[in-house]
Amino acid sequence: MGSARRRQRVRSAATGLERPGLTDLLACARPGDTVVVHTLCRIGRNLREVLNLVHDLNGKQIGVRSLADPLPINTADEGMGRIAFLLLALFAEMERTFTAERAAHAVAEAAGRRVGRPVAHPTDKIEYARLLKAQGSSYGEISTKSGIPKTSLHRSLQE
Repeated sequence: MGSARRRQRVRSAATGLERPGLTDLLACARPGDTVVVHTLCRIGRNLREVLNLVHDLNGKQIGVRSLADPLPINTADEGMGRIAFLLLALFAEMERTFTAERAAHAVAEAAGRRVGRPVAHPTDKIEYARLLKAQGSSYGEISTKSGIPKTSLHRSLQE
């Protein structure tokens, strides 16, 4: 009798979406195989997903290798290879997070929203301080009248 392997659908824990390509790959992988991916983020959306999948594959004696990582690490190797893989998986998640943050900043800037720290002193107060300085007021007087600290005045009025 032929052994029909039941195909288990892989669903991303982070997004809840099914991943049919990964499902097909896992249905074909056999003990002794090595799954080769371009980057680790392709097999999981976060560190937990990557580690869970690699752990499950190791239990089935299937290794994972990433082409984009600087070290040729196969998770089927024992010892230091697994530790290096864990570090690379951690860095992959960090890079994914940083990429998402950069994309969010780019979208905000494109929409005309200010990104970063809030403005400490409104432009109208700075202009008022410039006017007072042009009229010969001291930094102490300007600070009292505008409500801007002297240190900020020095920085703002030099620009």
